[in-house]
Amino acid sequence: MTPHKSVTKALCTLIALIVLNVSPPVAAEPSHGIAMYGDPALPPDFVSLPYANPDAPKGGRIVFGERGGFDSLNSHILKGNAPWGMRLHVFESLLGRNWDEPFTLYGLLAESVETGPNRDWVDFTLRPEAQFSDGSPVTVDDVIWSIDTLGTEGHPRFASSYAKIAEMTQTGPRSLRITFNTADRELPLIMGLRPIFQKAQWEGLDFAASSMLPPIGSGAYTVTEAIPGRSLTFTRNPDYWGRDLNFNRGQHNLDEIRYDFFADAGVIFEAFKAGEITSYREGNAARWTDSYDFDAVHDGRITKSEIAHRRPTGMTGLVFNTRRDIFADWRVRDALLHAFNYEFIAQTQTGGVDPRIPSYFGNSVLAMQDGPASDGVRALLEPFADDLLPGALEGYSLPVSDGSERNRANIVIATNLLREAGWTPVNGVLTNAAGQPFTFDILLRQGSAEYQAIVNIYVQALNRLGISTTVTTVDSAQYNQRTSAYDFDMTFYNIALSLSPGNEQTLYWGSEGVTAPGTRNWMGVNSPAAEAMVDTMLTATTNEDFTDAARALDRILTTGRYVIPLWFSNVSRIAHSSSLHYPDALPVYGDWTGFQPDVWWFEAE
Repeated sequence: MTPHKSVTKALCTLIALIVLNVSPPVAAEPSHGIAMYGDPALPPDFVSLPYANPDAPKGGRIVFGERGGFDSLNSHILKGNAPWGMRLHVFESLLGRNWDEPFTLYGLLAESVETGPNRDWVDFTLRPEAQFSDGSPVTVDDVIWSIDTLGTEGHPRFASSYAKIAEMTQTGPRSLRITFNTADRELPLIMGLRPIFQKAQWEGLDFAASSMLPPIGSGAYTVTEAIPGRSLTFTRNPDYWGRDLNFNRGQHNLDEIRYDFFADAGVIFEAFKAGEITSYREGNAARWTDSYDFDAVHDGRITKSEIAHRRPTGMTGLVFNTRRDIFADWRVRDALLHAFNYEFIAQTQTGGVDPRIPSYFGNSVLAMQDGPASDGVRALLEPFADDLLPGALEGYSLPVSDGSERNRANIVIATNLLREAGWTPVNGVLTNAAGQPFTFDILLRQGSAEYQAIVNIYVQALNRLGISTTVTTVDSAQYNQRTSAYDFDMTFYNIALSLSPGNEQTLYWGSEGVTAPGTRNWMGVNSPAAEAMVDTMLTATTNEDFTDAARALDRILTTGRYVIPLWFSNVSRIAHSSSLHYPDALPVYGDWTGFQPDVWWFEAE
């Protein structure tokens, strides 16, 4: 048994008692899967995931190009700069995700999952054949140690869920129970997704220390070569224990997955044109149209694929660090939103093909709706009405310019907003009552040519307002260090959001992230309303209540004016070797984690 400290909030305790008193008793029983709401879509005897090809051949390789470098192979801690591929290919969890459902998990290391009607506990039973890449069995002790270690020594993103565990107990040779101290219906699923480490490998070692030690996992691939700053290679394990599971049929088809690292995004594209890398994601619609006029495309060696999705837009754009006094006033942020000439910038950078991100959960059923809040959303927001910013209840949309370079109308609005916030021009310099000039720095990662072009246009507009802006470019390691410590005024921000937002939202928008390093709350959101919406999502028992809470959160974040949004695409544009193939059936999440390279295969033309 492993004890845990309880940090239950009074509100969550009250909710838990209410739920326990009103929920009808339902007999729990082991199942092959678990859904956030309702039942799993796939039956116990499903052949494969709906977007995997169970007849896909094995063999071949895929080579990706990545910007930056790495100096660690432990991607589950705060220290060091580990490549993101480590999380995907080496480790497994008790349950695996079906990306064709909003949030449903099926047995992977665990053969079954069982939870109570109120989800205040969850039981897992391990498969007897589950083993690590060195042939040793995956045990209950490994599972408990992994969850404990991640929660206490791992990256801060694991801490909030770990704090909601009351105890973990081994209940049989291959089974364990996790009991929770907080009403949170997502917790059984979150625990099912924790990566499982081999406890024996870490005896006598500091898990939290940055290290190039190749970790031992139970996944389909092992690290076979790691050259910091140059390349990282994963090789498919021919003795992989789970190769015959129905969950894995049609997955892990490639013999080798390689990541090559480059200092500049432009160099990555040139390496792709030269055949050094075999798959390239194009984020610019204009380049997709006019930059692929080379021989490998014409003669069929390269295929251009567009992969549709129905997932939320997430948020990509320039983020304000509201910890800085200069951005603490929402009117200043609103002014700088108006000064950003989106229509002109989008036309010059992408041809204006892709639409603008309207909100954090745009392009999905969870997005804030046009106009005033609906009754359900309003009921959630009204207790916080005094703290909400304009637009949260009555409706909000982003500023729109006439597309001309001068953006005159919005510059006038920006000037008025700045004046209301105490900033007026003096001899062409925007100044506050204390005589201090309005000046700030924009932090960029080295090799961000496209972002640099956007910033150049924006800086010119800010100059017309009397705002002095500097641009600082640093390498990937420094960039990661500074953003983890929130050591910037403004920088580019990107966060992907799913159709099932849950505990991770606390890491994104929770008030602890105002001071605690390593969260995704780069903007410094400090909103009781936002935290209340996250709590409501975690305790909702119906999809309707969950959707209302997500839409309310979307309104709070969007009207907070924390980010100047850029554009999004409802398709992923991937140029790739014509020997690489993917199934015709696409998951609702499209080109997402678990799609490329998991269900791709190699077959020479």
